[in-house]
Amino acid sequence: MTGLPYFEVDAFAGKLFRGNPAGVCPLSKWLDDSLMQSIAAENNLAETAFFVPRGDDFDLRWFTPTIEIDLCGHATLASAFVLFSELNYRGDSVRFHSHSGPLTVSSSGGVLTLDFPSRPPGPCAAPKALIDGLGAKPAEVSKARDYFAVFNSESEIRSLQPDFNLLGTLDQKVIVTAPGGDCDFVSRFFAPTAGVNEDPVTGSAHCTLIPYWSQRLGKTRLFARQLSKRGGELFCEQAGDRVRIGGKAVLYLRGEIELKEIK
Repeated sequence: MTGLPYFEVDAFAGKLFRGNPAGVCPLSKWLDDSLMQSIAAENNLAETAFFVPRGDDFDLRWFTPTIEIDLCGHATLASAFVLFSELNYRGDSVRFHSHSGPLTVSSSGGVLTLDFPSRPPGPCAAPKALIDGLGAKPAEVSKARDYFAVFNSESEIRSLQPDFNLLGTLDQKVIVTAPGGDCDFVSRFFAPTAGVNEDPVTGSAHCTLIPYWSQRLGKTRLFARQLSKRGGELFCEQAGDRVRIGGKAVLYLRGEIELKEIK
């Protein structure tokens, strides 16, 4: 097999070299899982997305360089961007089917908006490896899919220098967050358990961030920044048991992956 279409998209960004880069591979049928994992490892991006048609919809899967994951926001947004901008998909919304259920992405005025499940955090004990790994004590710790550590100020989030070896001993990834200076809230996301020490912009983390900050701030519409080196901007909304996560995207690369027969 040769000539597999491939795109790289900077998601949650309005210009190149910002936001979170994602690989996108449109397929006519699924490749072997091991081959998709090898492609993701070769790309060495936080996630590579693969999708195949399902009637008017698409089945969608995401791989980090080391594992398949259950939900990824930026690579879903990137996949929708490729469909709308590169593959002549008609309509103003597209539906994906995933391990986390149906996911819809709508397009309006240059902004792509994800419709994702809300995952509010619940109480949990703070593991020693979390506190030691962050090198700072949060004001509170809870958990949904990921550990959720809340700090009092944006400056604390910016100054964190995690020990990724320690955080890698945890059973899940780590969201850190605080009130923002020029936005409603800021965050960072650490995922050494998935082969990504710090993710530049993390849509799935906002499934937990949005319900928390919506309740705390008493508002349903919020503007957020992720404080990675590349940085990202997200337009957020709490909508019952769903969250809406909006952002822009920019195409970095279009090409083909040359796959020779694996013996």
